[in-house]
Amino acid sequence: MEKTVRIRCKNNGAAIEVPMGSKLDQIYEMLDLKMKYEPVIAHVNNKVEGLHYRVYKPKDIEFLDITSPSGMRCYTRTLFFVLCKAVRQLYSHGHVIIDIPVSKGYHCNMMIGHEVTQADVDRIKAKMQDIIDAARPIRRHEIATEDAIAMFRRSGASTKAKLLESVSSLYSTYYEIDGYVDYYYGAMLTNTSKLYLFDLVPYFGGVLLRLPSFQNPMELCPLVRQDKMFDIFKEHHQWQRILGLNTVGDLNEAILQGRSNRLIQVSEALQEKKIASIADAIKANPDIKMVLIAGPSSSGKTTTCKRLSVQLAVNGIRPVEISLDDYFLDRDKTPRDASGDYDFEHLHALNLPLLNQQMNALLQGDEVELPRYNFQKGMSEMSGRRLQLVEGDVLVVEGIHALNPELTAQVPQHQLFRVYASALTTIILDSHNYVPTTDNRLLRRIIRDHKYRGVSARETIRRWPSVRKGEDRWIFPFQENADVMFNTAMLFELAVIKSQAEPLLEQVPENCVEYAEAYRLRKFLSYIRPIPADQIPPTSLLREFLGGSSFEY
Repeated sequence: MEKTVRIRCKNNGAAIEVPMGSKLDQIYEMLDLKMKYEPVIAHVNNKVEGLHYRVYKPKDIEFLDITSPSGMRCYTRTLFFVLCKAVRQLYSHGHVIIDIPVSKGYHCNMMIGHEVTQADVDRIKAKMQDIIDAARPIRRHEIATEDAIAMFRRSGASTKAKLLESVSSLYSTYYEIDGYVDYYYGAMLTNTSKLYLFDLVPYFGGVLLRLPSFQNPMELCPLVRQDKMFDIFKEHHQWQRILGLNTVGDLNEAILQGRSNRLIQVSEALQEKKIASIADAIKANPDIKMVLIAGPSSSGKTTTCKRLSVQLAVNGIRPVEISLDDYFLDRDKTPRDASGDYDFEHLHALNLPLLNQQMNALLQGDEVELPRYNFQKGMSEMSGRRLQLVEGDVLVVEGIHALNPELTAQVPQHQLFRVYASALTTIILDSHNYVPTTDNRLLRRIIRDHKYRGVSARETIRRWPSVRKGEDRWIFPFQENADVMFNTAMLFELAVIKSQAEPLLEQVPENCVEYAEAYRLRKFLSYIRPIPADQIPPTSLLREFLGGSSFEY
C-alpha cells in the first residue's frame, strides 16, 4: 500500500492526502487550483521552497505566483541562469556578471572578449529564447560542499568557489540545464518553458535584462532611464577596485586576514570625501538657499543631513536643519491606504501649505515658529523654536518626499539643491548572485525599529511591503530629479549588521507568514563573516541604526 502524507493548502483551505515524496508541482496539479497566474514557488511551513521540493511529512503549503516578491525573485534568478547558459554556449570562454539593478531591470556585464554590439545582444537573446522554447528541465542537485567547491574551481567559476568556502554547510545545492551547472542561493523554476516574458537590450556597454512588471506580469516593466543612478553604482565599483572587494567572498577573505579595520577606514574616508564634494558644489553656487535631502526608508538620510551640515560649516555656511517629519498632519487628517491603515508614506500626510508658507517666509528673511510633531499624541504642535535666516544661512531639509516637485512647488527653484540618498549595495555574493539593495535597507530598519521604537522584526517585516509600495509611488519616480546622488551603503556594512540582525530574525516565530522573509534574510547573512560593531567610528552613518553615534537624533 502506497504511503501518503497529509497536506493543508492555504490557497483554498483544502486538506488532501498525497503520495509520500510528491513534488510541489505535482501537488499543485492534484489540488486543481485555479490561480490567475501559474505558481512559480511555494511557502512550505512558512519557508520558501521551489516546486522541485518533495514532501515526506505533513505540511502547510501556499503556492505563490510571480506577483509575490518570492515568486519574482525565483523568476529573475532563472532568467539569469538561462542568460548565463546562452552566453557560455555562444562564446566558449564568455561569462556574465550580474551587476546593477537599474531601469526596472538588471544591468549585466558581458565578458565575451570584445565590446558588446547590437548583433551580440540579438544573438544572446535568440539563444535564450531557444533554450526557453526547448522546455529544458531545470534539475536541482545536492552534493557535499567540498565537492561543489572543487566542481566550480574546475569550471573556472572562482567567485562561486570562494563564496561556498565562506559557508559552514556540509552540503550545497546547485542547478543544471543540459549539463550546464550554476549555483544560486534561492530556488529556481522547474523548467525553462516557465519563462514566458523577458527582453534584452544594449545598455551602458553591457545589456539590460528586462523583467515582467510586478503589477501586471503579462507586460514588461517600462524601461525608465536612470543615468544618475547608474553613475553612482559605477562610482562605487571604482571604490571596490580601490579596496580589492568585488564579492562577499572577497569581503570574507579580507576579514579572515585581519584587514577589516583598514577596510572600514578607507570606506569611511571615501564616503566623507563624497559628502565634502557635495558641500563644495553647494558653496560654489551662492543662489542656493535650501538643500533638500530625500531617500527611501532606512537610507541614512538623517546622518547624511548631519554630516553634510558639518561639511557646509567647514565651507563657511551655517546649516539650519529641518525635518519634514515635523510637518505631518494630525493623525485624524492623515490619508489611509487601501487596507485602512494610516499611510504615512503619502505625500499628503504632510501639511504642504504650511511647509511652503514657512519656507518662503524664511527665504524672504521673515521669522517663523517651526512646528514639532508629537508622535505619541499624533498631533502637530508649535515647538517654540523661532527661526530667521541671516546671510550665510542655508536650510537643510530632510525627508522622504524632499525631491517631489509638489513639495516645494511655491519655492523659487533656482534656490534649491537636491540630494538623493540611498543604500545602493554594490557588493555581490558572486558573479551571478546579486544582493538586493532593499535587503540592505530592510536589515537596517529591523535593527533600528527594535533598538529605538520597540518594534519586533516580525512587525517590521509585516509592514515592509506597504513601505515599499509607498516608495514606488512617492520616492523612486523623482530620484533622477536630484542634482547629486549619494550612496550611503558601506562596502563592509553587511558584516557589521549581521551580528545585530541575526538574533532579531531568529525571534520571528515559524508559525507566522513573516517567517519566510526572516528565514531568507538569515540564510543570506549566513554567507557573511561578522565584523564587530565597535570597530566602526561614532560618526559612521551606520551608527544611525546600530547606536553609539556622536550625532544627536
